Amino acid sequence: MEMDSHLPDASSCSRNGGPAVCVVLQGVYDIDSRVRRKAAALVANGYSVDVIALRPHGGVPLYSADGVEIRTINLGKKRGTLIRYAFEYVTFFLWALARVSWQMVRRRYIAVDVNTLPDFLVFAAAPAKWMGATVILDMHEIMPEFYMSKYRATERGPVIRFLKYVERCSFAFADRVITINEPVQDLLIARGLAPSKSTVVMNAVDESRFATAAARPDPAPAPRANRFVMMYHGTLTRIYGLDFAIEAFAMAHAKMPGSELRILGSGPELEPLRRLVERRGLESKVVLTGQVPPADIPRWLSQCDVGILPIRRDVFLDFAFPNKLPEFIINRKPVIVSRLKTIRHYFSESALVYFEPNNAADLAAQMIRVYHDPVLRSQKAAAAAREYAPIAWGVMRDRYLTVVKASVNQREPLPVGF
Repeated sequence: MEMDSHLPDASSCSRNGGPAVCVVLQGVYDIDSRVRRKAAALVANGYSVDVIALRPHGGVPLYSADGVEIRTINLGKKRGTLIRYAFEYVTFFLWALARVSWQMVRRRYIAVDVNTLPDFLVFAAAPAKWMGATVILDMHEIMPEFYMSKYRATERGPVIRFLKYVERCSFAFADRVITINEPVQDLLIARGLAPSKSTVVMNAVDESRFATAAARPDPAPAPRANRFVMMYHGTLTRIYGLDFAIEAFAMAHAKMPGSELRILGSGPELEPLRRLVERRGLESKVVLTGQVPPADIPRWLSQCDVGILPIRRDVFLDFAFPNKLPEFIINRKPVIVSRLKTIRHYFSESALVYFEPNNAADLAAQMIRVYHDPVLRSQKAAAAAREYAPIAWGVMRDRYLTVVKASVNQREPLPVGF
């Protein structure tokens, strides 16, 4: 039988079976879909995977899921101030440094995959690197822009200059650097990242998850007869602009008989959004469903007519490429979305229904336009599916596995243009 081309030589295998990879994440593994996809791809291709992460609420220090062993620390997530961020970052860094070092002695990892934020978390893999592991830095976010957005900091201020310095040190230390999209990669190359060590692995969606979900009982209530459902699903925070969606719907719903806006998820904006719905008298039109189990999302999406992604625009969010976008696309749902730099980089005007970010009136106009034009909805969904194909998970998975496979021999170059 032909061996999988992604599987390293047997000489690199750990005593536990397959070659071992350690994944470090200052987040909860169960809810980080990007890290879970990578871990699942590794397990499916014969690797042994350990994860070091934060403990979920009510969780345990050590557990297994789908062939992955997850070790956790009960640190919590009470962020808000810079002091709290610093405390959590430093505490997790020191714990991860000790855990990775100890486990490296026993497991002899071929690679340690460190996921930001923070950027300096990559140095928790320093002892493992000295013992022969390749260090992969997966930059989920761009930390300077994140802080500029969150704290209204100026680019020339001392904090942002320091964060850019830490960023440069971090990707200089890593053997391989993964970025989440091409605009972010270009930005980091301009700030000193060597193109030869950089690979883009985007936030694509594992389509097999949706195929599996189709066989489950449907948890989503079917829309009432003659209803037209627009839907958002995900965390309810200010950056996702759901207040704009509600304001736009308030302007537009009279021209869209039978329309309904469903908002799935929980977060700090849940109660403010509920109050906004009441002030606009939309209780019968806007449904705040609350938290929905991730496994049920595909069935809920099957019940909507249009996806809504009203993300705000700023120096950080202009680089956003949310998981929710490909989830709508692979379900052949047309999407109304903010005209952001990275989304516009990958999808043409033919594929998505764009509106100007932070502009409820323009969003309302696009809602009405899509509602009244079923042909347009079909055309947009089909075009988005075509344009998504080159960045689908199958492509991204193979890129990631190629990066890990190259860890067996750090002198092995990645393919030209990879």
